[in-house]
Amino acid sequence: MPGQICQWPAWPEYSTGNDTSEDRDFANTKKAIIDEFGRENLQEAWVRVCKDLSSITDEIIEQGNTIIPICSADEILENGFSTDDKQRIKKTGCVVVRGVLPRAQAEELYIEVHQYIARNKDAITAWPEDTPSMYDIYDSPVQNTIRSHPRHLQLQKLLNGLWQDNSGETSSDPLIYYDGVRDRPPKQVFLGLGPHIDAGSLSRWAAPTYRKVYESIFSGHPENHDAWNLEVRKDAVQDLFKAPSHSSVFRAFQGWTALTPSRAREGSILLYPNVATTIGYMLLRPFFTPPKDEEDIMDASKWIFDESGCRFPGTEKDQSQFLSRSSHPHLRLEGCMMHVPEIQPGDTVWWHSDLCHAVDPEHEGVHNASVAFIAAVPTTPLTKTYIKQQLADTLAGRQPSDTQGTVNETLLKGYRGHEGFSEDARRAFGYYL
Repeated sequence: MPGQICQWPAWPEYSTGNDTSEDRDFANTKKAIIDEFGRENLQEAWVRVCKDLSSITDEIIEQGNTIIPICSADEILENGFSTDDKQRIKKTGCVVVRGVLPRAQAEELYIEVHQYIARNKDAITAWPEDTPSMYDIYDSPVQNTIRSHPRHLQLQKLLNGLWQDNSGETSSDPLIYYDGVRDRPPKQVFLGLGPHIDAGSLSRWAAPTYRKVYESIFSGHPENHDAWNLEVRKDAVQDLFKAPSHSSVFRAFQGWTALTPSRAREGSILLYPNVATTIGYMLLRPFFTPPKDEEDIMDASKWIFDESGCRFPGTEKDQSQFLSRSSHPHLRLEGCMMHVPEIQPGDTVWWHSDLCHAVDPEHEGVHNASVAFIAAVPTTPLTKTYIKQQLADTLAGRQPSDTQGTVNETLLKGYRGHEGFSEDARRAFGYYL
């Protein structure tokens, strides 16, 4: 099936270990949820979610990566997302938008950012330390050229508009959240980001407002969970436990803009094309332990409600939320993690903040695989506060607080700042907040 992983990588499994019994935050969080929602509701939700996953995973495996929506930037920037586009994006939680930047321009931008990194290699940091590819630069000329591009800003507004909020406190007008750049050489194995979900780990359970986002799941009605409701989520604290892996800003869609071609096994990205049921399963998983007989693993009714234990599989306070085949078996990750279709320079990939995704562990191509990480961030009270401070820090030579970086980027060779920005770009970067 197109897009499936041929051989499962050596990503960590979370069925054993990861015992958090000594950390009272885990135990207290579990108790608080059981006290608030009750054992029966959690058990009812667990059985329903697992049953739904049976048909959902069958569909994903049958369709392969053709299930991932693909749109033309020219078409949607002219006419917006069609009704069919919206339905498919909301179901899968992801979309590929082709041709946001002209290919020739994207190729030129890659040469520029590659040279920028080389000129400043002694000043900037990257990870993994032994095989650097994720670069801690946030205010480079190339990044700002892409972020401020009118087509990119227009697309971000359309993506933000897929969320709804009746409070009147938010808008789909995009704000720019600083993230890094990847420039990954070929033949470089990367196992550091297996299947995971960003936007906080234990925070989803522990932060009261964040937990309220998933109230229908915990209360026994996971089918009522609206993964696209911003009304409560706009106030959720994602980084209750501060760490560089956690964003304090709500990203309606995480995303990357391709600067080079990529395809399966060539430094691409893998997505799990379902959002609402998957997040429900992940959130309910810590309340149940698997049956002893492996033949009963896929029978949700045989799982045992775990009231006293406090293991949260794949959950560490300072990391993203990780998932694995053994710890989250009903997701059938091996059959459902899909490489995105082949991507060309100027194309973009977007995924919901609750979507499970992974970095391709292989890069068997012959050229570097490079992307700029640029998210779609709507205007909310919390994002305005952060973006305003981000701009002040940037102009003062400080890296964004979420990154905990210490490099003064204004001193890097080739730095240009925000010269030549349009009014729309200045607004998105926070100049008028």
